[in-house]
Amino acid sequence: TKNKGKQISSQKRFNKEEVNIICYEDEIVEPSVNDIDFISKTKVLEAYKKVKKPCIALDVGFYIENYPDKPGFPGAFVNRELLDVFGVEGLIERTKNMDNRYCYFKESLAYYDGKDLKYFYGYSYGSLSKEIKGNDKKEQWSKLWSVFIPQNCDKTMAEMTEEELTNRPDNHTCAFDEFAKWLNDKNK
Repeated sequence: TKNKGKQISSQKRFNKEEVNIICYEDEIVEPSVNDIDFISKTKVLEAYKKVKKPCIALDVGFYIENYPDKPGFPGAFVNRELLDVFGVEGLIERTKNMDNRYCYFKESLAYYDGKDLKYFYGYSYGSLSKEIKGNDKKEQWSKLWSVFIPQNCDKTMAEMTEEELTNRPDNHTCAFDEFAKWLNDKNK
């Protein structure tokens, strides 16, 4: 990934002496399918072909349950149908009359070691803010952090301190954490 937030998040989950995450700067064509499992699988298999070492690939979708005329929008197409087209400002404008602002992030992390393909998932549920709040952060994965308020929280992710992000009371799960648990159990 070229996403610095994903790079920071992945390395935080592992002891560097045990697992060293290396990000390769290489282009992998992302399939134009609104399915994060298919995208993460395609990317991890392609990455493995290039480096011939165990690889992980993470794809994240963002789902707005009651988006006008398109429930679940944008799904896997966060950049190509939302951020690159009308941005966070346009999202706020298009959803200003929505009463139910429920939305969530879903992560699909695929692992492939040349033999086994495994998936790990993460979820973060919350609501869409009515305005952009907070500042960009080095660990952010998306501009959507400025409009996503995690469940049981009163701030957007972009407004939270690093400690608040780490200790959120929203019962979110992280695909990197699920992968780290599996890898730790596997290596015992």
